[in-house]
Amino acid sequence: MSHTLDADAVRAWCALALDALGRAREEIDAINVYPVADGDTGTNLYLTVESAARAVDDVFHGHATTDPASPPAFPDTVRAMAHGALIGARGNSGTILAQLLRGMAEVLTGDPGTSPGTDDAERLRRALRRAVESAYEGVARPVEGTVLTVAAAAADGAANAPGDATAVARAAYEAARTALAATPGQLEVLGRAGVVDAGGLGLVEVLGALTRALAGETAGQPSRDAAAPETPATRAWRTESCPADLAGGAEPSYEVIYLLEADDTAVARLRTRLDALGESLVVVGGDGLWNVHVHVDDAGAAVEAGVEAGRPYRIRITHFGAAQEERTRTRERAQRAVVAVVPGEGLAGLCTEAGATVVATRPGQQPTGEELVEAIRRAHAREVVLLPNDAELRQTAAAAAEQARAEGVRVALIPTRSPVQGIAALAVHEPGRRFDEDVVAMTAAAGATRYAELAVAERQSWTMAGVCQAGDVLGLIDGDVAVIGAELAATAETVLDRMLAAGGEMVTLVLGADVPDTVADRLERHVRGGHLAVDTVVYRGGQQSTPLIVGVE
Repeated sequence: MSHTLDADAVRAWCALALDALGRAREEIDAINVYPVADGDTGTNLYLTVESAARAVDDVFHGHATTDPASPPAFPDTVRAMAHGALIGARGNSGTILAQLLRGMAEVLTGDPGTSPGTDDAERLRRALRRAVESAYEGVARPVEGTVLTVAAAAADGAANAPGDATAVARAAYEAARTALAATPGQLEVLGRAGVVDAGGLGLVEVLGALTRALAGETAGQPSRDAAAPETPATRAWRTESCPADLAGGAEPSYEVIYLLEADDTAVARLRTRLDALGESLVVVGGDGLWNVHVHVDDAGAAVEAGVEAGRPYRIRITHFGAAQEERTRTRERAQRAVVAVVPGEGLAGLCTEAGATVVATRPGQQPTGEELVEAIRRAHAREVVLLPNDAELRQTAAAAAEQARAEGVRVALIPTRSPVQGIAALAVHEPGRRFDEDVVAMTAAAGATRYAELAVAERQSWTMAGVCQAGDVLGLIDGDVAVIGAELAATAETVLDRMLAAGGEMVTLVLGADVPDTVADRLERHVRGGHLAVDTVVYRGGQQSTPLIVGVE
């Protein structure tokens, strides 16, 4: 029995589409060669629909608290679906799918193109047509043989279909399948690989879900919708596996995606700027909220363009080379890894010996968020503990952790503010422990370690300890200047005495690149002579910017 085009049908459509894409995800990923052979189109479409389905469920749950006897209003449900897809859109095809849903929502909610009393079948025909128009508007350089071609064919098939909304949806689905089978002959890269367009296949799954929803099915039921007969061309997508090198040609290095709050005028300028910067530009949305997708070599410039246009957020930057390398690795993922940021070669070697994946900093330069994400990927583990070891890196590390979580890695950020806190955390790390227990133990060890740095003042300035002159040695305890001295070892002795006055069991000394061993010998004697039962351990850190780092546990 056919189902009315109402709120319940929209909810069923989202659930069925999510179920279908979940089953087809790996298959779609495997044939993904255009616009970049990065093997994630199925995953991106699934995540996009998952966001849409979650938004629709939220509308139902919210309405149930005020009026449990009836479903929410149809326009509210459709808008939620479109908005959820927009804010959760991933990748090129996911962004286009979000715009297709937005175009449908414009008509189905009574906006341009429909009028009161229009029957469900006619509303659906017009919605599919508007969806295609809006998708082409959002893509800077449309290419035939892609998801756009499949969407256009679906709208054409629906336009001439007689019958009710279910019949219209079925006609759109059948037309989309036929168009999908023809895509290898329309796009050379697909023909070389012997596959159909991955985004188009995802759209066929979504349209099939719409057909089943309007036929009265719900997620979890066995499908009563007999599939259209396969042709040799459509059968190819079921059997072929696509190597990444079939895409051909040099591709941009990065995929950049972000949500953007901006007005229409600013977005028009942004389109022009990003079109000159890269490829596969898709800017979709409206009413002040946009989803921006582009492939570029200069990811920073793409983000800066967004900043000039408005307020970008939920920024995701993916390096295609790293993504392909990750997928082609054959070794099994480790269960857990530690990623540590360190300032010198000696510390890097120390942390590597302890089993950590290291991000080595350069003098005067902090690592970028993308470098941290790359290190998390390089660790190749299901669970990662991230140690930034610098108070100023906390925001960058938090953003990197969030991006890695979006890629399916469980990440715990321990806000270590100094390398000696990172060393303390690594010392108690036990991979065999439960993840939460390991993170708690590492966090406790880091928190129980006070830290200090000895630095040389570059100019006269005011400090917490008074006025310093250029060339003075500054002793910073927990980030604040506590001691001003004339000589490194003597100033370090004063710092140690202040730190150990509150107690301590172990002193860690990390020597900079140009600090002689005699300084460490003097400080060891000082601790041994003045602070009984306190052990001292010395590492040759090799850091350039800080002559001495001190830790007290």
